[in-house]
Amino acid sequence: QVQLVESGGGLVQPGGSLRLSCAASGILFRMYTMYWYRQTPGKERELVATITSGGITNYPDSAKGRFSISRDNAKKTGNLQMNSLKPEDTAVYYCRLTWGSRNYWGQGTQVTVSS
Repeated sequence: QVQLVESGGGLVQPGGSLRLSCAASGILFRMYTMYWYRQTPGKERELVATITSGGITNYPDSAKGRFSISRDNAKKTGNLQMNSLKPEDTAVYYCRLTWGSRNYWGQGTQVTVSS
C-alpha cells in the first residue's frame, strides 16, 4: 500500500522559515519525480518545486531563491525548505510523486504565515 505523509506545517511569522517533509512508503521511491504543490481555497493547485529522480530541481518564480527542495532516497523522504515566508505563502502544501503512469499525492499540511 502506497502512502505519502507530509509533516512540518504550522504557523510562522512573516520572514520565518519552515521545513516540510514527505515520507513515502510502499514504492520504489528513488525512481519517482517529487513535486510540492500548494493550494488556497478557491484557487487551483500551484506547483512550487520539483526534483527529479536524478536530483535536478526546478522552481517557479514565486519560489525561486526562497524555497529549496531535496530528497533522501535511502530514507524515502523529500523535503521543502521554505525561507523568507510571506503571508501569501499561506496554503495547504502537498507532495506528489510520479513515475510513468504512477501518480500519488499526500494528504497535505497547512502552512500559515501570519503575525
